[in-house]
Amino acid sequence: LRVTDADTIDLVRMVLVGQVNRNIVSAVNVHGALAVGLSGEDANLITATRRDPSLGFVGDVEVVHPVIVEQLLAQGLIPVVATIGSDPAGQAFNINADTAAGALAAALGAEKLVFLTDVSGVRSDPEDPDSLVHRATVEDIDGLVAAGSATGGMVPKLEASARAVRAGVGRAHILDGRAPHALLLEIFTDEGVGTMIGPS
Repeated sequence: LRVTDADTIDLVRMVLVGQVNRNIVSAVNVHGALAVGLSGEDANLITATRRDPSLGFVGDVEVVHPVIVEQLLAQGLIPVVATIGSDPAGQAFNINADTAAGALAAALGAEKLVFLTDVSGVRSDPEDPDSLVHRATVEDIDGLVAAGSATGGMVPKLEASARAVRAGVGRAHILDGRAPHALLLEIFTDEGVGTMIGPS
């Protein structure tokens, strides 16, 4: 986990909300869709709590209030959410993006949660690219995490996927976002190109 001290949280907010979010919104808009940039602080979208005082201003999602996102979607707009949440007193917290995405998908009752990453999906052996797990249940995912088969940034993706599916999201997918047409191939082919996680 990254420690986020008092000075750093302001920098994190500026970069995630003012730079990264704006760049993504601009890229979406250039390609013909209409995107709107938000932060989890906007309209109390993500209420957060401090994870551990030793980590500073790193937070966990307490509750998601998806009204602003639902309103934007109803107008045909694409919300782009920077993963900064705040507590009831207005204190900002840096939230893991995978965790926030899973919580938002669950709050929206989404059909799918998709993570685009830099590996082909979940591997039963993290070092073996040929050990891709194409389909898994949430119980399978729990087992992979418990066995240590998932490492690094894959762990929060798997945990967020399992929580989201348990909360009613239809399926979660983990794909290599660098692969051409990865999303189309995952959704519209029988085998897919990544990992699909579903209920038991």
